Amino acid sequence: MIHKIEDMFFRFDLPWHRVVAYLLLPFSAIYCAVSMSKKLLSTPKHFGIPIISIGNLTVGGSGKTPFAIELCKKFKRPCVVMRGYGRRSNGLIVVSRFGKIECDVVESGDEAALIAKKAENASVIVSEDRKKGIDVAKKMGCDIVILDDGFGKFDIAKLDILLSQKTAPKNSFCLPSGPFRFPSFFVKFADISAVEDVDFIREVNTVAIDGKFVLVSAIANPKRLDKYLPDGVIAKYYFGDHHYFTKNEIDEILVKHPNVTILCTQKDGVKLDALKIPHIAMGLSLRFEDGFVRLLDAKLNERFGFSS
Repeated sequence: MIHKIEDMFFRFDLPWHRVVAYLLLPFSAIYCAVSMSKKLLSTPKHFGIPIISIGNLTVGGSGKTPFAIELCKKFKRPCVVMRGYGRRSNGLIVVSRFGKIECDVVESGDEAALIAKKAENASVIVSEDRKKGIDVAKKMGCDIVILDDGFGKFDIAKLDILLSQKTAPKNSFCLPSGPFRFPSFFVKFADISAVEDVDFIREVNTVAIDGKFVLVSAIANPKRLDKYLPDGVIAKYYFGDHHYFTKNEIDEILVKHPNVTILCTQKDGVKLDALKIPHIAMGLSLRFEDGFVRLLDAKLNERFGFSS
């Protein structure tokens, strides 16, 4: 069911996609009204520290996690503050402290665990209350905060970067009719609109080995991986976004496909690492274009008097 909904959101090419979308439009109108009210009625609070928000207007993967990892490299003592989607814990948890990891993937969530692993100079905090996370980051001595998925936090004074694909989704409705979390015109509220293949480039590297692969993935809109897959993928198993694999689930796949190698994303890989299941993770990274870097530096200096 999850993947049928994703098809309606991103492919929007079957008759039933349009029928369901139109039936849900009244609820989308209510959703849009709430989003606009939240924006209009919020007063941004200043925290005395530069804050960059990475967000997107649509649900699904737009590259926020690898974008955050790459952004951390620009600064000396950054802290990524995020909700920790899919984690099996509550409250505020310090996932890593300037590169030293302090909890496991179950407590942190897969995205936070991956950032903590890859951004070795950064700290990572998960908290439902982002403001508490920002306060803790200041006390830890961080020099800048990066809010993952923070565009909708209109009550926090920040520099907003909105990520988007070069080609917009065919379905332009707001939730639940379509994939938009905010009306499309909200892009004008962003300080920087970063477009994939224009302002940043995704780069995927997979270790080249002989043999057969089975793709195992628990990310949103997993079909977007197809263009990056190596030869030799004989089957694909998709789970819901942020799903925690069990050893039995993976064992059942391996029984069906003996003598194969599990292939996954890096976000999936941190969960398979916890289960000690051998796998190969596709190496996804981002490269910023020079024009985007210059614009970001100028905006940070203008807004916060901060230079990287």
